[in-house]
Amino acid sequence: MMDIGKNDWKLFRVKLADWQEKYMERLIKEYVTALTDETRLASDKFWELETRIKKDRQHPGVIMEMRKSDAIWDITSLIRLKVITYDDLSEFSDELQREVKRLLGMSW
Repeated sequence: MMDIGKNDWKLFRVKLADWQEKYMERLIKEYVTALTDETRLASDKFWELETRIKKDRQHPGVIMEMRKSDAIWDITSLIRLKVITYDDLSEFSDELQREVKRLLGMSW
């Protein structure tokens, strides 16, 4: 497996914060939908929200320990978990994109 290049590493550190913001925005919309469900009891909605937040706060789309040596694995994980899509890698080097495709088993 290749090591991530200097420029890709810098870009990853910038992009990760944006990707996580977008993911958390999606989560908030899901929470709002669940909380505004008029057919459910307030207590059920409350406890479900608490459980979801506890689970979601451990998700890589919310928090991720960044190490240069793990960056490509982290990117593939973010794609598999639907935090980002392959298209989000358009600004990265062709080499990184090819490696991510290889790791994901994509034949493009």
